[in-house]
Amino acid sequence: MCVRFFIDTHSDELDEIVEKARATKTGIKLSHLWGPVKDGEIKPTDIAPVIAPAPSGKPKIYAMKWGYSVPGKTTILFNARSETAAIRPTFKEDWLHHRCIVPASYYYEWEHLTDEKGRKKSGSRYLIQPKGHDITWLCGLYRVEDGYPYFIILTREPGEEIKFIHNRMPLILPKEKIEEWTDPNSDPQRLIRYALTVMVADKG
Repeated sequence: MCVRFFIDTHSDELDEIVEKARATKTGIKLSHLWGPVKDGEIKPTDIAPVIAPAPSGKPKIYAMKWGYSVPGKTTILFNARSETAAIRPTFKEDWLHHRCIVPASYYYEWEHLTDEKGRKKSGSRYLIQPKGHDITWLCGLYRVEDGYPYFIILTREPGEEIKFIHNRMPLILPKEKIEEWTDPNSDPQRLIRYALTVMVADKG
């Protein structure tokens, strides 16, 4: 699960990505509707920098809004299971041809606990990122709704180090797989084997 992530612009690479997203035509257009491309803490429905394929198929930086709408409902979808995205009608086309990367420093997760009466409650908040990596490349899907681009983040089973926090985590790939992941003609199922699952989690 992923409903918060953080972009630290003290990283030169992330700062450049954010500034490029803000300068795009879409970034400027979306800023007039819902606010600027954000850095710092990113929440669902915020505008964030996203790496997606240009018409040439090569990765390019864009601005997109976080969350898919559901026709006829007020529900907003922020995540999709990577295990079932290929067969669910809502995500199938995007899984095949509209994949993106959401750059972040780390993502947040709250420890999921059960009290003595069996009621679920939230515990400590953790800042999580792949071990040995300063940037977390979150895998996502994107689509266009009413002329505007939206993205969601894909999830998977958690790595051993963070199972105690939650039973889901984002699908994360190393930087060298970004171009393949965003390529509309590549096989996403083949790339999942490269997912980073050894995580570092700090309370914060």
